[in-house]
Amino acid sequence: MPVTKPTSPVKASTQTFIEIEDIKDDVLLLKDFSAAIVIEVGAVNFWLLSSEEQTSTIYAYASLINSLSFPVQILILSKKMDISSYLEYLDAKMKQKKEDLMRTRLAQYKDFIKSVVKKNTVLEKKFYFVVPFSPLEMGVSGIGSGMKKEYVISRAKTALYPKRDHLLRLLAKIGLRATVMQKQELTELFYNLYNPSATGRMLAPVESYTDVIMTSI
Repeated sequence: MPVTKPTSPVKASTQTFIEIEDIKDDVLLLKDFSAAIVIEVGAVNFWLLSSEEQTSTIYAYASLINSLSFPVQILILSKKMDISSYLEYLDAKMKQKKEDLMRTRLAQYKDFIKSVVKKNTVLEKKFYFVVPFSPLEMGVSGIGSGMKKEYVISRAKTALYPKRDHLLRLLAKIGLRATVMQKQELTELFYNLYNPSATGRMLAPVESYTDVIMTSI
């Protein structure tokens, strides 16, 4: 009688544990049919401001938060800064300079930057406002397992876009540069969150990727 070798169970793919269902334009759709829009906000060097400017900035930010009539999530991410592109920029500038003195100064400055980064951990901070959409906003009768993604995304856009535009206006009033993250930026953001590395990784255009089908052997 032939002996049947035991087979290991097929393990679930990583996608099973990720809550993201799809990204359409600037809308992030989750598996529970909730959705969100992510707004990246620029930073202000608070310690370079005068005491009056600091106080004004604090009050303006507090006024912004208190004026919101909908919930938001504020996310701060820190990662080690990648200065390779800046060093390449300095190399290009050195090649353009004809004066030996300028090339020497740029070379010294480049060595200084490299030594600072080597001795100290230079962090890059990213700030995000997340505006959520709950499936309960579609009404109890609108929630069901048979809902299509296109319908949920359409309803989410209807609810989220006025909130997005209102928040962008408030951020512009207090002098903060805000950008709504699109599919490419959102994909790179979550890829680097789930695949952490020292400096992060930029992806090719997401439309150029093909789906991977997992099969058991």
